[in-house]
Amino acid sequence: MSKLVFCLMGPTASGKTALACELAQHFPFEIISVDSAMVYRGMDIGTAKPDSQTLAQTPHHLLDILDPPESYSAALFCDDANRLCQQMIARARIPLLVGGTMMYFRALQQGLSVLPAANDVVRSALLQQAQTFGWDHMHQRLISVDPAAAKRIHPHDTQRIQRALEVYELSGKPLSDFLSPAIAPSPYRFVNIILMPQQRQWLHEHIELRFQHMLAQGFVAEVEHLLQQWHLTPAHPSMRSVGYRQVIDYLHGDYDYPSLSLKAVAATRQLAKRQLTWLRHWPEALFFSAQDAVVTGHIIAEIRQILDNPQ
Repeated sequence: MSKLVFCLMGPTASGKTALACELAQHFPFEIISVDSAMVYRGMDIGTAKPDSQTLAQTPHHLLDILDPPESYSAALFCDDANRLCQQMIARARIPLLVGGTMMYFRALQQGLSVLPAANDVVRSALLQQAQTFGWDHMHQRLISVDPAAAKRIHPHDTQRIQRALEVYELSGKPLSDFLSPAIAPSPYRFVNIILMPQQRQWLHEHIELRFQHMLAQGFVAEVEHLLQQWHLTPAHPSMRSVGYRQVIDYLHGDYDYPSLSLKAVAATRQLAKRQLTWLRHWPEALFFSAQDAVVTGHIIAEIRQILDNPQ
């Protein structure tokens, strides 16, 4: 039985969801979402989650599986994705993993190191320090204890800064010491299909247009409702997602409405830049231009050839 697993990757706003849904009409694919924000219920507009009509026609796995106060991780994703892949292959379906959370893709394909389990006491203490001194201070602290991790982790990536410091507090060793070698790689053969924009300006324009569409759909009201319903704070992992952080700051009066768009679009562009850095160095990948008007046809032909000649 084939253990082929297809992975469709690309930066945010590059058209992955629409392409995946089109591919599912041509092949026996079942889609698994690879997105650390789409796992949350009620976070629909700001994550560009597929709408109900799309999901009715093309179901996605790993959407809406958690409430916003809960936490998710690469390890939990690997458990869920491996279970789903096994079930799909057993019923002669082909897994198609789609998304932009590169750490999840890497963990699934290359394996995870054994890290200290999350500790609520240490985590709460670190969050309190961050609220007192700011995340710039926490990133500087990470530089002092784990410069290799600090170099990889963006100063605004609060969730990864917290986790790296948590690992150090619990083990006395830097996170970098745990990341190599990885263990328990996946048993599947991955086919990595990467959508890459040829021009940065094209992607920037798509990011801005999409955020304006989110605002028109009621993104600010969505965040207001989430905060009220779940008593969320910026410290919750769900609320650290790009876009949500900026809306929370706007609701707290940190800046005006025009500045909200500027800051959210800038943060999303930074996210895309980090995603592109991962993707450019992805091993054994098939690259396609996101700007190509007939890219879907090229990818369909490539997939058909792979399925006709499995190795």
